[in-house]
Amino acid sequence: MSILVDKNTRLLVQGITGKAGGFHAKQCAEYGTNVVAGVTPGRGGETWEGKVSVFDTVSEARAKTGCNATMIFVPAPSAADAILEAADAGIELIVCITEGIPVIDMMRAKVGLRDKKARLIGPNCPGIITPGQCKIGIMPGYIHKPGKVGVVSRSGTLTYEAVWQLTSRGLGQSTCIGIGGDPINGTSHTDAVRMFNEDPDTEAIILMGHAGAIVSGGKGTAAGKIAALEAAGVAIARTPADMADELIRKMK
Repeated sequence: MSILVDKNTRLLVQGITGKAGGFHAKQCAEYGTNVVAGVTPGRGGETWEGKVSVFDTVSEARAKTGCNATMIFVPAPSAADAILEAADAGIELIVCITEGIPVIDMMRAKVGLRDKKARLIGPNCPGIITPGQCKIGIMPGYIHKPGKVGVVSRSGTLTYEAVWQLTSRGLGQSTCIGIGGDPINGTSHTDAVRMFNEDPDTEAIILMGHAGAIVSGGKGTAAGKIAALEAAGVAIARTPADMADELIRKMK
């Protein structure tokens, strides 16, 4: 089992004809992800890599291909509009890789998503992967291994570090989610933990924050977070290098 993405996911790439979008779309396809469509306004009717149809709008791509997830590689000034376009078209999972989106734009996008059925991951995130089934994002696929440990983090680099530690110790992952480091994002740590808790095949979770965490009014300090997590029975790795080993000790 997994959460949010699997071998049945049908992926659209918004910005597929751009350099970054095209490169990572190819990496996802080579991993085994079913890339079924691309969207670049004004480029409708073209094909990408000689096999994937490019459309002018997300609604057209949805109607023609049945895509149910999208990966957004749209420049920051237009990325929030791309998120809302995907939600309006009925796309269930929106993964926005773009960084540098103005906060005011994401405020409006967050409000616009309230009455939609779409789940947003990101922005400014590495994406999501269910090892061996579906990769949507920029993470290196080869470090992942199918298994029963969920991983969620605001930091892309810490996500990769946790995954590699797990894989190198023989522990695979159910799904790994980089939820993004921006102040306003679509999926929180709490959202991810709830989904993992509801997945019968996820037996443990590694959860990580970000070096850019904000401390306000004396709250949100590392010491405060450690105390709250320990009070809830969560094992704490004192350094990033100890994540997998601490999890293994907790699971014994």
